[in-house]
Amino acid sequence: MATETNRLQINDLIFRELIKRGYSLEGNTRIWNIADSKLWYLTPEQAQAYLELENSKSYNEAVGENEGQKLIENMADEIVTWAKKEPINIIDLGCGDGKKAGGLIKTCGNRLEIKYCPIDISSYLVKKAIETFSKENIAEVIEFQYNISDFENLENVIHLLNIGKYKKNLILLLGNTLGNFEINELLYEIRSSMKGNDLLLIDTAVIDEKIKERTKSQAENKAVDNFLIHMPLQLGLNKTDLEYNTRFKNQRMEFYYEIKKDKTINFNKKEVVFHKGDQIIVAVAYKYDHKDLLSYLNIYFSSVQITFSKDKSKVVALCKK
Repeated sequence: MATETNRLQINDLIFRELIKRGYSLEGNTRIWNIADSKLWYLTPEQAQAYLELENSKSYNEAVGENEGQKLIENMADEIVTWAKKEPINIIDLGCGDGKKAGGLIKTCGNRLEIKYCPIDISSYLVKKAIETFSKENIAEVIEFQYNISDFENLENVIHLLNIGKYKKNLILLLGNTLGNFEINELLYEIRSSMKGNDLLLIDTAVIDEKIKERTKSQAENKAVDNFLIHMPLQLGLNKTDLEYNTRFKNQRMEFYYEIKKDKTINFNKKEVVFHKGDQIIVAVAYKYDHKDLLSYLNIYFSSVQITFSKDKSKVVALCKK
């Protein structure tokens, strides 16, 4: 059995999460699950790999991002009507590089006075979003300490934004971010942060007849692998130790790596022994059919307006508290 200690490569947060969660058994297969979006962007290299994935043609075609972007931008007139010529905050949760929000704001044109606030757990991504808007000069961009935040602190963040003339909030949850979280917890956090007339705009994929085909296509997508492999590499594993794959199970896409040979990792006086055939789940993307999604949204919001893509694989929902 090989033994390896690699302090330069191992990330303490990811290693501790693996130790804390341990593994479960499915038959004779040990399943290690470290699927937590908070671990995806711990380094600039991870965040940049995510942007390269998000902007790749193969990924956009597989998940229907181009169609989803059109649906988002088609909401511009509805948003302008809601704003009633009053200044608004656009709060971009999980902002990425800000380009999805930028498309919507461009479509709104000069009809709205906007303050843009990108929020992400990654300082690297927040910086990229701010750069996107600074170059385009299409909105006032707010920079403050709470730009770098998870969604659990959302209520406090939004309270700090409602100063001066900016009293209305449009919250964006774009790019399938909804699927990265337990839906009830996330919707509760967002709703609790909203005032009576605030809006939430969600863009997400839903289950359709091609969901298993779409999942399989992600197993062949190099950009997805290049992004996700940073997680097992930061456990001290090597690319030659791993084989990337995907599956659709329990109403979610699972992205995982199978261990190709026995491996022992020693770090911070702890030891983890991986066996050949073990699987490490590094990401999950929850998917709902449109009826279930609407049911969840109706629990938390008084008004929900849904628009589908032509192939019914993408949904844009405009929700009012």
